[in-house]
Amino acid sequence: MIRDWSRFIGGRVALVTGAGAGVGRAIALQLARAGAAVWVNDLHAERAEKVCAEIGEEGGEARPVVADVCDREAVVRMHTETGPLDILVNNAGIPPEGITVKPFVETGPEDWDPLIRLNLAAVLGVTRAYLPGMIERRWGRILTVTSDAGRRGERKQVVYGAAKAAAMGFSRGLAAEVGRHGVTVNCIALGTMRHGALAEAIERHPELGARLARAYPVGRLGEVEDPAPLAVLLCSDAASWITGQVYPVDGGYFPAL
Repeated sequence: MIRDWSRFIGGRVALVTGAGAGVGRAIALQLARAGAAVWVNDLHAERAEKVCAEIGEEGGEARPVVADVCDREAVVRMHTETGPLDILVNNAGIPPEGITVKPFVETGPEDWDPLIRLNLAAVLGVTRAYLPGMIERRWGRILTVTSDAGRRGERKQVVYGAAKAAAMGFSRGLAAEVGRHGVTVNCIALGTMRHGALAEAIERHPELGARLARAYPVGRLGEVEDPAPLAVLLCSDAASWITGQVYPVDGGYFPAL
């Protein structure tokens, strides 16, 4: 992890959704290490507060904000609580019930709707809440965490992939609209991350991790810290001429070129 970027984005205010664990937590920590004041969003207060405490222990500035980003009224309340932002990271993307991994013909609306609400509708809703302030101040960074399931397509994850692909399409279109206002819009697309239920399964069955890692040229699965340095760069002044892009952070699984 890069730990010497202090003040790289100093003076900026950021919000990371779904930041109580995993990739969101890692991005929130790295943004704070780079000097941003970070709002840590999560469904659960204790998780958001724990991440804020970690940031505080390192000398950073963070505050929790509890909200369900799929709830439009909750997003309005969150915007009221946080005030305007410079940086928005749309990271929340796994519903509490997890991702349904089975053939599309065995799924139904009860499987599709949570994925579409969180991975597309919530991205639109949260972005819409904070974008006007960025346009008014003529500076903003919007970063959405997506997936190779939306770039390449993955069997048994077709609706999840479709929602992620739609979020990428939204980001490209929005980048074309708001670039002249000093606002950039990009995505980071992840491969398989060793986290949560998968990490627990690998702990029990190491051969599972070895088998999954064979698909990655670098020889390992992703760690939650892997996307965080790129996130900081894309959310900085240094990335003012980078917009409308999707950057794979996937160990070479599916190259962009």
